[in-house]
Amino acid sequence: MSANKQPDRDINSRSLERHKACGGKIQIAAKGRIASHEDLLIWYTPGVAEPSRVIAVEPETVFDYTNKGNTVAVVSDGSRVLGLGNIGPEAALPVMEGKALLFKHFGGVDAVPICLDVHDEDGIVAAVKAIAPSFGGINLEDISTPKCFRILERLRRELSIPVWHDDQQGTATVALAGLLNALEIVGKDIATTRIVLVGIGAANMALFRLLKAKGADLDGLIAVDSKGILSGKRHDIEDRQVDMREKWQVCCETNGTGLEGGITEALRGADVCIAFSAPGPDTLPAAAIATMAQDAIVFACANPVPEIWPDAAKEAGARIVATGRGDFPNQVNNSLVFPGLFRGVLDVRAGTITEDMQIAAAVTLSEVARRKGLSEQAILCSTDDLDAAVEIAAAVGSEAVRAGIARRARDFQSLKDSALERIQAARRLNALAAVE
Repeated sequence: MSANKQPDRDINSRSLERHKACGGKIQIAAKGRIASHEDLLIWYTPGVAEPSRVIAVEPETVFDYTNKGNTVAVVSDGSRVLGLGNIGPEAALPVMEGKALLFKHFGGVDAVPICLDVHDEDGIVAAVKAIAPSFGGINLEDISTPKCFRILERLRRELSIPVWHDDQQGTATVALAGLLNALEIVGKDIATTRIVLVGIGAANMALFRLLKAKGADLDGLIAVDSKGILSGKRHDIEDRQVDMREKWQVCCETNGTGLEGGITEALRGADVCIAFSAPGPDTLPAAAIATMAQDAIVFACANPVPEIWPDAAKEAGARIVATGRGDFPNQVNNSLVFPGLFRGVLDVRAGTITEDMQIAAAVTLSEVARRKGLSEQAILCSTDDLDAAVEIAAAVGSEAVRAGIARRARDFQSLKDSALERIQAARRLNALAAVE
């Protein structure tokens, strides 16, 4: 593994060639047979009027007579596309199509990319609310901070279907699963572990909430943004606490000793560094990694270039290193969670996604990886692990039923069986694609 590995130019050129050959990477296919004129009479006019009449009288039956219950909107304004920044809605479309492909292949979920040419909070909220009747769930994607926090907050409150921001909740859930297993390997307890969060945007803000729920030591937790360590002394954040209230909450609830400085000071003696920040490779200095505690854990998750190259982090003394890239060991990738999670959410027709459901997904993912065998080079499953997707679906659906937020009660085994059937059917369908 090279200490300064660059993106594969051959992959880039082949990707461009294949996208053009296919005209994108997703399509809509019929579920029902169309072999005769009579089939058209049933599926469309005049037969289609009957399910419409039933739904008009009993709106909840829309889940029985349409594909709403298996359809998710992947919504972005293209304002913060991973590794590319504010590239706009048209340029974001290949990424959203890719997200839809992952939903189908890994979760058996039909997803529709919706790239909006509107960029203010009110406009995005209004647009999503307007299209919501067609979908069983909403996946927000690649929307810049801080507006992504407000948009998620409002839509969760104002819609009766689950709304999820994968850059926040999905990434945080996978990071928690990876952290639990990394701590297992090094023999440390989350309740007494000194954790440093570098970058306090969408991913680490959501991770902070999960760490808090899992009993992490908040006094010992240190968060660092581009201006330094967060604390009650950060008056620049305090002065903007209306629009930066999540950051101010972190200032008030962490760093009990009032530590000041930057990344160097924060990492001294720390057990864990989790970075979702500016691409490196020098965002995390090797000299600072060298001052961390024994058996240090480093998640350098910026893409396409991590905050520090894995080899450099290892040479500086880190025992376990994870990144956001698939060409290094220990990839922290939200595709390990969101397809299975939405499979479970949709199968019980949950009205929202709670932190307890996220934790259920994280714990399940960590347990599946442990059964398959942990090592310093394998703290998580591979992204295409079928067992992980199926068990996450069952765990999340079961938690929704337990919490009383499911419209349809189903037990763990039936959720597991149906998830396996749907995901396998989706993979068989994908195997029939004409272009390789």
